[in-house]
Amino acid sequence: MGKISDATFEGKFGTYAFEVFSTDTIFNSVGAVYIFSKRDEDPDGRATHTFLYIGQTDSLKERIPNHEKWYCVNSYGVNCICVHRDNDVNSRLRKEVDLRAVNKTACNAQ
Repeated sequence: MGKISDATFEGKFGTYAFEVFSTDTIFNSVGAVYIFSKRDEDPDGRATHTFLYIGQTDSLKERIPNHEKWYCVNSYGVNCICVHRDNDVNSRLRKEVDLRAVNKTACNAQ
């Protein structure tokens, strides 16, 4: 299915632009902060996301297909992978920590 929409998510110290993809998307080898989420739409078409797992990688192509948290996120109804592209490892790590500081997830702790 591919890209669904764009979204903006807030951390404690910053706001980040994400692209929202279906879970069957095959990604290129790009660095990114990613969020497995359950996306719902209200009757007016506005989407909300329940964050299930927040992570970062230097290659979505390598990380996503065999992710160790698929079982957990599937059990919570994952239907999206939100991607914030960033090729700088230090920047990705800061953003991941920032997003996790205010967005609790069901699968990061497991």
